[in-house]
Amino acid sequence: QVQLVESGGGLVQAGGSLRLSCAASGLTFSSYAMGWFRQAPGKEREFVSAISWSGGNTYCVDSVKGRFTISGDNAKNTVFLQMNSLKPEDTAVYYCAAVFRVGVPPGAAYEYDYWGQGTQVTVSS
Repeated sequence: QVQLVESGGGLVQAGGSLRLSCAASGLTFSSYAMGWFRQAPGKEREFVSAISWSGGNTYCVDSVKGRFTISGDNAKNTVFLQMNSLKPEDTAVYYCAAVFRVGVPPGAAYEYDYWGQGTQVTVSS
């Protein structure tokens, strides 16, 4: 049984930082690409960042480039999202997701196989 458990969300002032973690179990980490998505109230779930273990490539949406960094610890089956210079518009529930894929991870939520329960990130102005 695959489980993804996010942690690290919270309330932070604009300009602050948070580090999200996603602990995965029940899957062979090296065979999956891991992604972070977010969903703000009244909006669709959107792609934030992803990492492909094959080649160690990372991808992120333009709105977070230079501020967010995705990384992972293959030995611990954990992926991280370091979020710096947070803005109020980053406020959302952040979800970790996994897709059975070697190579470039997809940016569409429907292509992911497994999801975590989400963690709330609130950035105050």
